[in-house]
Amino acid sequence: MAQAIQGNRTKQPSLSQLRAFVAVAEHLHFRDAAAAIGMSQPALSGAVSSLEEALGVQLIERTTRKVLLSTAGERLALRAGAVMDAVGALVEEAEAVRAPFTGTLRLGVIPTVAPYLLPAVLRLVHDRYPELDLQVHEEQTTSLLEGLSAGRLDLLLLAVPLGHPGVTELPLFDEDFVLVTERNHRLGGRADLPREELRGLPLLLLDEGHCLRDQALDICREAGRTDGAPVTTTAAGLSTLVQLVAGGLGVTLLPRTAVTVETARNPALATARFADPAPSRRVALAMRTGTARHEEFGQFAAALREAMAVLPVRITAAGEE
Repeated sequence: MAQAIQGNRTKQPSLSQLRAFVAVAEHLHFRDAAAAIGMSQPALSGAVSSLEEALGVQLIERTTRKVLLSTAGERLALRAGAVMDAVGALVEEAEAVRAPFTGTLRLGVIPTVAPYLLPAVLRLVHDRYPELDLQVHEEQTTSLLEGLSAGRLDLLLLAVPLGHPGVTELPLFDEDFVLVTERNHRLGGRADLPREELRGLPLLLLDEGHCLRDQALDICREAGRTDGAPVTTTAAGLSTLVQLVAGGLGVTLLPRTAVTVETARNPALATARFADPAPSRRVALAMRTGTARHEEFGQFAAALREAMAVLPVRITAAGEE
């Protein structure tokens, strides 16, 4: 056996051989591995033996009771698995090009967008794209961009601009920020709030890493707020922020899409609208520049603009900077 294995090191392994080996490495049982990939047990055993001959190493230790991976088998199982994952991704990409809005779409969403926009996204996918397998990943912006660049994610829904090389933005809408206060606060209920009021307010913000925190600080700096003005950072999410506001610990800024969800059922809260031009943020889809699915994602962006027209936002035109 060892002699036969060493004698043929230049032959390239086939995908069927790799698939069989990955199955055996996962199940450590020939019958279970064969059933998992729909192959007969003799064919699977023969594929693994052929792979061993092609690579010139013994991958499997066969005993009467169980199957074990050799040291080489343990190392090469990881490589073989990565190859099969890459082949699967290639097939998915080809299917997406051939038949848009089918297969898998891995959508990354930031936490300050997900609870408020996902209902519209999910309804759109359910009604218009029933063959699309939508997988949602809620993460902060930095993690989402890393996932997009690495191919772990296909499309992002987040606040822009990103200024990230290799990423193309598809703007969806602009939305104003609203000041959230206690019910009896002197600013509660105003519809013409000057930005300058932000200069001395006890402002509650999200933790480091949330883009909404950075946007809120930019708004405050534009309003003339100094670095010495009190800023309390104690919350990981918007729901916690508004509870802190209701408890009298300060005020906060919310995007308009979040206001109804976060404040409507709490009588201890009030809101104030800024005078025009109100501070705002832009929300967009982001994709890898040059992705084979760029036409599909462009159509998806157009459909999302239509679906989100009922929200308290200003829809952007396609291609608008």
